[in-house]
Amino acid sequence: MKLAFIGSGNMGLPMARNLLRAGHQVTVYNRTRKHAEPLVQDGASLVDSAADAVCDAAAVITMLADDAAVEEAAQSFQPPLARGAIHVSMSTISVACAKRLAGQHAGRGQFYVAAPVFGRPVAAAAAQLWIVAAGPAEQIEKCRPVFDVLGRGLSVVGPDPWLANVIKLSGNFLIAAALESLGEAFALVRKSGGDAGQFLEIVNHALFNSKLYANYGGAVAQSHFEPAGFKLHLGFKDLRLAQEAAETAAVPMPLGGVLRDRFLAALARGEGDLDWSALARIASLHAGL
Repeated sequence: MKLAFIGSGNMGLPMARNLLRAGHQVTVYNRTRKHAEPLVQDGASLVDSAADAVCDAAAVITMLADDAAVEEAAQSFQPPLARGAIHVSMSTISVACAKRLAGQHAGRGQFYVAAPVFGRPVAAAAAQLWIVAAGPAEQIEKCRPVFDVLGRGLSVVGPDPWLANVIKLSGNFLIAAALESLGEAFALVRKSGGDAGQFLEIVNHALFNSKLYANYGGAVAQSHFEPAGFKLHLGFKDLRLAQEAAETAAVPMPLGGVLRDRFLAALARGEGDLDWSALARIASLHAGL
């Protein structure tokens, strides 16, 4: 499949590499060119603009940090993108942004599929992402060969692309809530003289049996927040987008206010570039540890 891939950061680079290794023809653009250059040795064509990347592409994949980056790229590549081609947005963006993009593409005779992913860079490299897709069913099926290369699973959640973003933001909200609860529980155990690592082992065997608790809990117990798989300031962005979606849908999310304050406390400490599991450390600091 002839693809354009926009964004070769911590997530995008291994995803594009997997597509190349699977035999797809991939043209890559990244605002910072040197970050995309390693893909050339895997067979990628590297171009100097998003508009150049989409020439003759059946689909363009965006994997970028936020709404502004995705919309900037889309403004560049929408005019040259062929009628009937597909924009597959795999970034974590707002519901409002997804709705705008879907409308813009429809007006040009193009298709829009939202397909955000659950998984960190190590999962992207191992093709173990979980993909949540929404959009026209026929176009999702056309993209299935791409999704099969990138992930271990695909959940199709409906015909409205923005619904995939609701699912993704809600999932990230749950992770943030888990980080906060881990931080509070660890603070209690530590201040009482217990060992946080042993506590995690006990509860994850007795109660949860969760990779999320094992991986994030292990990072928190060991204060291992670098290198960042997902930076804390991006987690704050996702929390804000979840709260924005909740407000639009008239859904109270009181825990969101607590999480917002925890994120702000971490950002105020200059920890925005640490892994977002560092959020859990704020509870320990407030406990005097």
